[in-house]
Amino acid sequence: MSDLPDAALRQLQRALVGPEIPGGRYQAGELLGEGGMGMVYRARDYVLGRDVALKVLRPEIALPGVAERLAREAGILARLEHPGIVPVHDAGELADGRVFYVMKLVRGERLDRFAAARPLGEVLRVFLRVCEAVGFAHAQGIIHRDLKPANIMVGDFGEVLVLDWGIAKVTGGSAAERETAGPVSAEPDSARQGASPEVSTAAGTVLGTPGFMAPEQAHGAVDQVDARSDVFSLGAVLRTVCGPAIPRPLASVVARATAPDPGRRYAGAADLAAEVARFLDGVPVLAHRETVAERLGRLYLRYQTPIILVLSYLAMRLFFLAWRGR
Repeated sequence: MSDLPDAALRQLQRALVGPEIPGGRYQAGELLGEGGMGMVYRARDYVLGRDVALKVLRPEIALPGVAERLAREAGILARLEHPGIVPVHDAGELADGRVFYVMKLVRGERLDRFAAARPLGEVLRVFLRVCEAVGFAHAQGIIHRDLKPANIMVGDFGEVLVLDWGIAKVTGGSAAERETAGPVSAEPDSARQGASPEVSTAAGTVLGTPGFMAPEQAHGAVDQVDARSDVFSLGAVLRTVCGPAIPRPLASVVARATAPDPGRRYAGAADLAAEVARFLDGVPVLAHRETVAERLGRLYLRYQTPIILVLSYLAMRLFFLAWRGR
């Protein structure tokens, strides 16, 4: 007889024995991770001869409303055909009725770990690609609502992917398309709370991750959540990946992106990206008023090579004149 509690035994069983997928096309392998709603396995696609990621509804919450939520997440991802968003390859039901979907297997490291070992310029260029993917989603009427470094993956060959659209909000369209699932259980690093796994989000339901979600999300003001809420999260991500030594212009950009009042934030991900691009190009950012010293320092960094060449030329001329005057 085992001394392990039932919950630990169930988790061990899920890790060792993957779900059986009807049809024989996919064979589930190791458990890659799990959250409040689903489990993600590495799987083998025998038809196309490739490894994929398989997301399956957790068995203990396999209720109709929750199944609709996972199917809806797959549908949202299928609509977002963008290089920075994980593509969905297939979807269906297991023999026990649980919903699953198949997506690209992402290899790489999460953004905060990537940023820890890279120069700031490289990190900011990756951040611009994150903004591009999020801006594309906004153009399709989809708000992510849980942007954080753990949900952004940088691949081994430079791919930048925004993950986990499980609590995304759909704006516009029909009432059915706008439905957004409330959370079914709290994850260790999130504030996803809810008493029941209903398909529509009621006012007062908190969705997101502390430290990265906008105040309107934290207050459960569902109707106030829009693209500017994702801008807040992107600002918090930028602050995290820049670290404590963040340059003052970027700190001003972060302050504007994470303003408590949505009306004081950037209107969308593209506006935030434009500010970061200005910093990278060595031109003033709109959110920051430069001091004289900062302006001189910025101009020196932007025109460092010609300045050094001119100064070197002047120094050589002075040396030559001094030598002739001896």
